[in-house]
Amino acid sequence: MLAALGLAATGCASNEFTRLGVPEPITEQGQRVLALWQGSWVAAFAVGLLVWGLIVWSIIFHRKRSEQLPPQVRYNMPIEALYTVLPIVVIAVLFYFTARDQTYLLETDEQADANVEVVAFQWSWEFNYLDQSKAEAAEAAGGDEEADPEILFSEVGTPDQMPTLVLREGDVVHFDLHSPDVIHSFWIPAFAFKMDVVPGHDNEFQVKVNEGTAGTYMGRCAELCGADHTRMLFQVEVMEPDEYDAWYAEQQEAAEAEQAEQAAAEEAEDAQSGAEGGEPQGDAEAEAQTEGEGEQADGGQDGAEGDAQAQDASEGEQADDAAARDEESEDEEAGR
Repeated sequence: MLAALGLAATGCASNEFTRLGVPEPITEQGQRVLALWQGSWVAAFAVGLLVWGLIVWSIIFHRKRSEQLPPQVRYNMPIEALYTVLPIVVIAVLFYFTARDQTYLLETDEQADANVEVVAFQWSWEFNYLDQSKAEAAEAAGGDEEADPEILFSEVGTPDQMPTLVLREGDVVHFDLHSPDVIHSFWIPAFAFKMDVVPGHDNEFQVKVNEGTAGTYMGRCAELCGADHTRMLFQVEVMEPDEYDAWYAEQQEAAEAEQAEQAAAEEAEDAQSGAEGGEPQGDAEAEAQTEGEGEQADGGQDGAEGDAQAQDASEGEQADDAAARDEESEDEEAGR
């Protein structure tokens, strides 16, 4: 078994037995994870065989032979040093290879052939195909972290309809992970890798898809994220280069046509709103003019009425003056 695992770890053999439960990786990074997994099992089996060998050796060669008590010792320095140093060495070796491979898995320096933003939300996935990664967009904007790359087209899923992430054989694919609600985990078992999708903290990684891996694979959320967590599923379809190029061009044409249709609809809506907004304005002006004319007419009528009343008052005053003069004349004649 150790020999088989050793051969598998060096790439001389790879099957379901030697992979020890890990699916066949379809990326170069997945191959590194598989090698680390197999090497860990080799170390575990080696330590296990050593421990069980010592136990069997003690049982056989140090079993009870008589009633005589064996010599009693307080300690054994060589043995104590061995079981203190050996675990430290094993852990240090495992730590070294784990840290080395983790650094390799998180490298994003290689120029990517495709950039995909993965948006995890309750409870499905959105795959946005970008013209560049978010890091490249920020760098191009002079370090502005708020700068976003252009979205060429998107694939949005629902809990009832799984979205499909389409990749091409041989491509280096850069993933930007984003979540608007809770923590999710982007997991494709065929990648032998998963990464958390954390709100407020976008993560990134990239993989190189191996040649000859065309096919359909499953992906899912590996973090309990709510009531419908089990429905956060998606498919990964790896295409051959020619097929992928045709699909990519078709998606771009569809996205451009949809954008043009939306722009035309918005222009038509703006034009209709402008036309509808002009009619009330004309009506308001006409109404204001009518009200002005009415006020002028009312003002003229009120002025005419005021003049008539003033004339009547003047005539009344003249009549009163004449009557007063007549009375004075009569009083004078009576005095005479």
